[in-house]
Amino acid sequence: MSLVERLLNKIESKEAVIGVVGLGYVGLPLAVEKAKAGFKVIGFDVQESRVQQVNDGINYIGDVVNEDLNEMVSNGLLQATTDYSKIKEVDAVAICVPTPLDIYQQPDTSYVQSSANDIAKYAHEGMLVVLESTTYPGTTEEIVRPALEKSGLVCGESVFIGYSPERVDPGNKQFKTKNTPKVVGGITENCTKVAAALYRNVLEGDVHEVSSPAVAEMEKIFENTFRHINIALANEMAILCERMGIDVWEVIDAAKTKPYGFMAFYPGPGLGGHCIPIDPFYLTWKAREFNYHTKLIELAGEINNSMPEFVVDRSMRILNEDGKSLRGAKVAVLGVAYKKDINDYRESPVLPILTELYDAGADVQVIDPYVPHFKLNGEVVETVTLSEEILENSDLVLLTTDHSDFDYNMIAQKSPVIFDTRNAMKDVEKPNKYRKL
Repeated sequence: MSLVERLLNKIESKEAVIGVVGLGYVGLPLAVEKAKAGFKVIGFDVQESRVQQVNDGINYIGDVVNEDLNEMVSNGLLQATTDYSKIKEVDAVAICVPTPLDIYQQPDTSYVQSSANDIAKYAHEGMLVVLESTTYPGTTEEIVRPALEKSGLVCGESVFIGYSPERVDPGNKQFKTKNTPKVVGGITENCTKVAAALYRNVLEGDVHEVSSPAVAEMEKIFENTFRHINIALANEMAILCERMGIDVWEVIDAAKTKPYGFMAFYPGPGLGGHCIPIDPFYLTWKAREFNYHTKLIELAGEINNSMPEFVVDRSMRILNEDGKSLRGAKVAVLGVAYKKDINDYRESPVLPILTELYDAGADVQVIDPYVPHFKLNGEVVETVTLSEEILENSDLVLLTTDHSDFDYNMIAQKSPVIFDTRNAMKDVEKPNKYRKL
């Protein structure tokens, strides 16, 4: 029996042991789903505190059901460790580590490189390695493959390597890891076959096979760039509509009545999260290698990155209407998470808004029911609980995250001045001094 057949049999019979490197927003949900499918799963992470939480059945990711994690740990199907030598015990491993930008806005693939090197130290014949981290086209071939083949393994023969981009939308009530379609591209035909078989035995969503890791890597970048550019268009429309005295939200609602040729995207205070503000610039960086300048992507980035400044400038003008200055003004900022109903504030556009408000001398209170505290410019900021008193005593209530938990009727009744950057109060009777993006 060939190594491919042996691995396929272990996957089909659920005898394969699965490893997941990186137990964050992508890795932990994936590890739980693989355990729920009946596989024994070993999670690897460099953070001891995270490993301890998993082993204690304590959940720290919003998209993971607490009971599911606890049950998988209690049943012995899921365990976590910082000891990478346990890679020897796994038959397949998924790499789900961060891929940030460095201070020069260039891809930082050090986590991928480090993970590949750690796996290579303990890799064995007949193993599948799949990279899931979002990255530029070519990463799997240029980083993961050389690391593994340096250990003496041969891709497509003794080790199987592929790429399958994560598709995680924090807070999405309909689509989770389990039911979201998966794209898989292996370096060889056997690599694709084995990787696709694993995901088909774990997930309910369709598994779409492509011809190479580069296609799968580009597909993921394209997904996020599509959103990046269309959100930039919505933001630019918002800026123009504000100057023209037109309600951009009404414009979008009217446009989306067309049943074809239009997809609604909405403006906001800027982009947040680990994907959309960052991933398109992986492609921009890679394009330079091919003597191509991605003008549209970079222009969209300029527009989206300018939105926090626009929000602060507009806040200043709203206060000026009442003869007030931003300096010394009491500003209640509702929401620091980058999107509604989650606790993730990575790359949140609210952070640069807060920085500008503090720098301008505003007296700021931040309210977010999902984020008890957060880091801003290296310092920990505590959020406060929303109350009538805070609203009544504010010179400006700045609504930056449209959490469902906010009592919008109370906000409307008790706030003297509101600036709503999310159109969160569209179904609430508005106060006299209500402004929106």
